[in-house]
Order: sequence, then C-alpha cells, then structure tokens
Amino acid sequence: MGEHAQDYEMAPQEARPTFWKGLIFLFVLAIIMAILAVFVLQNRSVDGPLVPSERPVPISVETVRVNLGSTFQVEEKFTGIVAARRSSQLGFPGGGRIASIRADIGDRVETGDTLAVLDTRSLQAQLKSANAVVAEAEAALALAQTTVDRQITLLEKGHVSSQRVDEARAQANSSYARIDAAKANADALRVQIDLARITAPFSGTITARMADEGAIANPGAPLFELVENDVLEARIGLTAVLADTLEIGETYDLIAGQGTVPATLRSMTGIIDANNRTVTTLFDIVDPNSVAAGAVVRLGMEREITEPGLWLPVSALTEAERGLWSIYVARGSSGDWIAEPGIVEIIHQDGDRIYVRGAVRDGDRVIIDGLQRITPGQPVTPVEVSSAGLLPGNG
Repeated sequence: MGEHAQDYEMAPQEARPTFWKGLIFLFVLAIIMAILAVFVLQNRSVDGPLVPSERPVPISVETVRVNLGSTFQVEEKFTGIVAARRSSQLGFPGGGRIASIRADIGDRVETGDTLAVLDTRSLQAQLKSANAVVAEAEAALALAQTTVDRQITLLEKGHVSSQRVDEARAQANSSYARIDAAKANADALRVQIDLARITAPFSGTITARMADEGAIANPGAPLFELVENDVLEARIGLTAVLADTLEIGETYDLIAGQGTVPATLRSMTGIIDANNRTVTTLFDIVDPNSVAAGAVVRLGMEREITEPGLWLPVSALTEAERGLWSIYVARGSSGDWIAEPGIVEIIHQDGDRIYVRGAVRDGDRVIIDGLQRITPGQPVTPVEVSSAGLLPGNG
C-alpha cells in the first residue's frame, strides 16, 4: 500500500516538464511566424507589385478639341416609290368570245393600236338587218312624201278635202320617226362593234394579259394592263415645313440604289395627310431610263435643329452607370494630364458620329480612342487630332 501511494504522488511532478516544453514550443513558433511576416512585407514593399511606389506611366491618347455649337444640321431622308404616271387595266365593256389577241406581255404598243377583238359576227348580222330597216323606212318616207304632194295638188283642184292632205302628212311624219329609230338602232350596233375592240389609250408597255383567244370575256373584266413607262413619277411624303422649302419646277436629286436620279418637282398637294402628317409631292423623273418603275427612291433634306452641344465620334462614348453615357476629358497642364469622366446625353446620331450635350466646356480635350485602357484619374498624354477630318460636316 505504501509503494502505491508513493507512485500517485510522483505522477503530477513528472507532467510538469511536459507542459513547460509545449509552452516554450508555441512561443518559439510565434516568434518564427512574426519574423516571416515581416520578411514578406519587406519583400512586397521593395519589389512593389502590390504597393506601387512610382506614379503610373501616362497613356498616349487621341483627343479632339471641344468647340460648342448652338445648332446642328440633320439630314432626313424621305422615301417614295417610282411609278408610271398612267397605268390602265383594259377590258371589254360588253361580254363575248375573244376572237383575236394581238398583244402580249412586254410588247410595246402605240396609241390606237388594236390589242384584242371580240367575235362580232352576230352584231354584224344585226347591223345589216338594222341598215335594211333604215332603207325600208327611207323608201316609205319617199312614198309618203309623194303622196303628200299629190294630195296637195288634188286639194288645189278641189278633188279632195284638206283632211286627206293632213292624213298624208301624218303618214310622212311617221316615216320620219321610223327612219330615226332605225338609224339609232344601227348606230347602237356600230358602237357595240367598236367596243368589241380593245385599243391602246396611250403609248406604253403591256405588263399583264389575263385571257387567251377563244375565252369568254366578262363585261368589264380586265384583259390587259398597260403602263406608260416613258413617263415616270415619284410620290414622296414630306413634312409641311420641309415641303415649303421646295420650289415647283426645280430639279432635285433622288437617291436610288447606288446612284442619283434627277427629278423635277411637278406639284404638291399642300394638304397634310391625317394619317402620316405629311404633304404629298410629285416628282417627274427626268430620264425614265435611269430608274425602273417600282423602284424605291429617297429624297434627302437638311433640317437645322437648335440645341447646344458638339459632334463626337461614337468611339468617344463609354457606358456609365444606370444606362447613362460618359466621355473622358484630358484635364491638366503640359506634362501632367489625367482622364476625368463626365456624363453626356446623346441628342442625335448620324452614322459613326453623335451630337451630345453635357459635362464639357469650350476648349476641353475629349479622348476619342483607347477608352478600354482608361480609368478615372488615369495619367494620359493627349495627342490632338483634327475634328474636321474625323467629323465631316461638323456643326
């Protein structure tokens, strides 16, 4: 029992050296970590990759000098369609079988040319009969007139009464009426025969044919489409303000495809359309061979807008917060320039240039290239370029 009690008394004494050893180890480890931290911080400060000790090298950028204006010119383009001045769909006013087709699509025809004819054999027979009735009525009139003359002679001799003369004259007048009716019937048949022939009302080109020989033509149904392609016009809707600047009789250049088409202003309605708020203008194409019917043409008109601002290339813009736009201005003095951002508002865009207003002053140097490399406060070296060369027509 005494030996066991002695063992229990010695155990705490043997644990104490182990505790102190662990404490000393932690203390030494802390000192080592502190030395390493100081070493790392010293190295970063000396090498300078994270804490630069020198000012960034200025970036060379192109700039344009701000010259604020109070107005700018905008070219607006108005679209129209080239069409023949006259275009007609031709058909027979009366129905019948088509006996002959004398024109086809693409044929050039002149005024009065016959394009198609109906079968008129029945009408010709009726006209022959009507002429016979006219001849018969004329013969009856001659006989009635002879009778009148004879009765007048007998009346003078006292052989007949005046009533017989009146009856003869009534018979003659009836013959006159029958002649007029017969002639009217014959004339109506002649008109029907004439209308059984389609003739060109003006010179032009056949652009459509809707039936063939032997077909039955319905009254009024179109058989041909004739276009007067020698005389072309363009209808263009303009705003009332711009229409007032045009002169009737003057020649203007319309844009068609890759070229221009001279056209003379013939007339304008002078009435504003309620739907599109434009005034219709009519231009006669000077050279019909310069453009085809159906082509789209545009008339460019310049309009002055009063709005302070300046023209810049689109490349000068960078997107700001909340959907706004900004530019960078090189501010400072010789050898010490930095890029400062400023919010601007786009007033108008014309191709690769924009008209803006905002945080700029006369004489500012707006940076127009390399914006992806620039941050606020970035040192820069401005290289001024001509705004006239970048922005033709700078207002």
